Amino acid sequence: MPLAREAVELLVQAARAWYFEGNRHGLRDREWMALRFLGRANRFSRTPSALAGFIGSTRATASQIVKTLESKSYLVRKPSQEDKRSVVLHVTAQGEKCLNQHDPINHVVNAVAALGNDGCVGLRDSLRDVLNHLDAAHQRLDASICRDCMFLAERGPATPKGRAGAEFMCRLYRAPVSLEETELLCTSFERTRDRPKIEEHLDRARIASQG
Repeated sequence: MPLAREAVELLVQAARAWYFEGNRHGLRDREWMALRFLGRANRFSRTPSALAGFIGSTRATASQIVKTLESKSYLVRKPSQEDKRSVVLHVTAQGEKCLNQHDPINHVVNAVAALGNDGCVGLRDSLRDVLNHLDAAHQRLDASICRDCMFLAERGPATPKGRAGAEFMCRLYRAPVSLEETELLCTSFERTRDRPKIEEHLDRARIASQG
């Protein structure tokens, strides 16, 4: 237990990088959290309600954060292609530039990258196990990467890039998913442990796209 507590205390200290008083480069910590999430979320999760769920706020608070980010030209709203009655939030080029240059967690990312590939994988898997335990204890689901979701299904043989020729299908939304989208966050994520066929297909597709 002392070792576990020591590890958690180190995590708490690391969290100072993304939880802070005041603002950094014009944004408060929760506004950074929102912009960061929207920059990594798939099209099903870039909605005001999904954002509120991810950052743990009310919809009213999330709406105010969106307005702040819009006022700084970091976000724009566009009608959803799946449901014209709803909107999808898009990070602008200016928003992406802000994330790349000023995101408070960039220093943490660099520090983790310095651990090397094996160290990164070990840390990622350990943190994922911790989140799994927390999710089970509190009966909740956190956003995670599409490629690990039980709803991701193989659609067919490799086809041209773009959604119209997507190689995968989201069985929850009944919508095509491109290879690039399998690396994005989804708030409707549900974990599965048995994904050998999809993982092999993803590996082959990544190699093909790099070649």
